[in-house]
Formats: sequence, structure tokens, C-alpha cells
Amino acid sequence: MPNSNAKFHCNHRGGQEAGRRELVSRSLQSAQHCLEDQDFGTAYAHYLLVLNLAPELKTSVKETFQFTLFKWAEELDSLARIQDLFNCYEQALELYPNDEVICNSMGEHLFRMGFRDEAAGYFHKAVKLNPDFADAKENFYRVANWLVERWHFIMLNDTKRNLTYLKAIENAVRSGCRSVLDIGTGTGILSMFAKKAGASFVYACELSKTMYELACDVVAANNMESEIKLLHLKSLDIEIPKHIPERVSLIVTETVDAGLFGEGIVESLIHAWEHLLLQPK
Repeated sequence: MPNSNAKFHCNHRGGQEAGRRELVSRSLQSAQHCLEDQDFGTAYAHYLLVLNLAPELKTSVKETFQFTLFKWAEELDSLARIQDLFNCYEQALELYPNDEVICNSMGEHLFRMGFRDEAAGYFHKAVKLNPDFADAKENFYRVANWLVERWHFIMLNDTKRNLTYLKAIENAVRSGCRSVLDIGTGTGILSMFAKKAGASFVYACELSKTMYELACDVVAANNMESEIKLLHLKSLDIEIPKHIPERVSLIVTETVDAGLFGEGIVESLIHAWEHLLLQPK
């Protein structure tokens, strides 16, 4: 009897495997017929089934799957079925999470719909996955021009201004300010000034996702990613000890040029003074 049971289970598994292969084969054939008929939605559904049943085929069907996805996304976009479009890309990225072409395409759709910050995130990921991907680099630089205000470039190239900030931060750190919070860090330049000046703990917050990711890259390029804690948050949302362990002894900011009242900087600084800064005894 044991041998009989083992044979039954073996035959059962063999039958399941044969059934899976047959379903995969038929779905691939159906997908191809749908593509020939330009029925991209049905073809996309067939490829989803194939890739979920046979993940070992991901490499061999990748280019055809991408083509199908992009064609179907164009149709969904033209029909204003935006949620369905996003759902398709989410499904595709679950199957190919590190595919720079799909990330770039998702970013292009987001950018056209006005979601520029989100688009920049996908373009940035595509470039990180493949630094030689020309389309993604061009898209990232294009969206960055929309998101990074021109005054950032002016300030970064203002040597006199930057040296004044550096000297002031160095003086504050030398006088005993050992923990620093940089509000609206931008590229992270003031945070790096604080760390180079000798601050023991440096925290930086940035609301813009694009600028936050840029700051992460700049800080990492200067080998300070383990020394500066970057937060993708408004300063008003920082909580102790959830985001930073305790009140800091120095707050720095360079957000005035963004529009003193339009950015809510006064409210941010009042909040930081009351809740995040050590109070004099």
C-alpha cells in the first residue's frame, strides 16, 4: 500500500505539472493571436497568467510583455482609465521590480498627468538601475527642471554665501551645539557643513521627494550617508523620539528664498523652536 500511495502522489504531481505546461502554452499562443489582432488588453491578461504560472519564462517573454504593456497603457490613457493604467504598471513592477524600461514608462505617464514629483521618483529609479539609460536620464533632468527651483542653482554657486553659512555653522558647533537639524535641506549642503564642522548628530528633513532623493545621492557621494539622517518629512511632522531621538541644539535652514510666507517657514521655525530645539536653562 505505501508504494501504491507514493505512485498515486507522483502521478498526481505529474498530472498537475503537465496541466500547468499546457495552460502556459495555450496562454502564450492566445497572447500572440491577440497581439496580431491588436487586442492588447486581452494579450496583457494572458501574459500576466503566463508569468504567474511560469516565472521561469520572465526573461524569454520580457520584451514582448513590455511591448504589450505599453500598447495597452496607451489605450487605457486614451480612454481616461487612469486607475486601470496604474494598476497595470503596479502588476508589471511586481513581476519586474528592477526593470528600468518599465519604471521609465511609468514615469512618463505620471509626468504627462501632472504628477511630476512621483514621475521624478520613477525616472530616478530607472537611472539608478541603469546609469547608461539615455531616455531615463533625459526624462529625469527634464522633470528636475520643473521641480528644482532656479534659486537652488544660484545659491549653490554663491561661494560667498556658502562660506558665510559654513563659518556660522562651524562657530555654533565649536561653541557646543553637538546636534543639528537642517530644515528644508535641499541638496544637503548645510547638513554636510554641520557634519564636517564636527557635529555629533545631524538630521535633515525635506518635503520634496525629488530633492530628498537628490540629497540622499549627494550625501552618499560624499560618504556621509551613515552620519546624516535624512527624513522625507515636513519639519512640522517631525516627532520625538519617532523621527529624531531628542531635541537638537542647533537648527539651520536656507528656505527663506523659497518665499518667506508662501512656504510656511515662519510656522515651521516656531514649531521647531517650541518642540525640536533644546531650550536655554
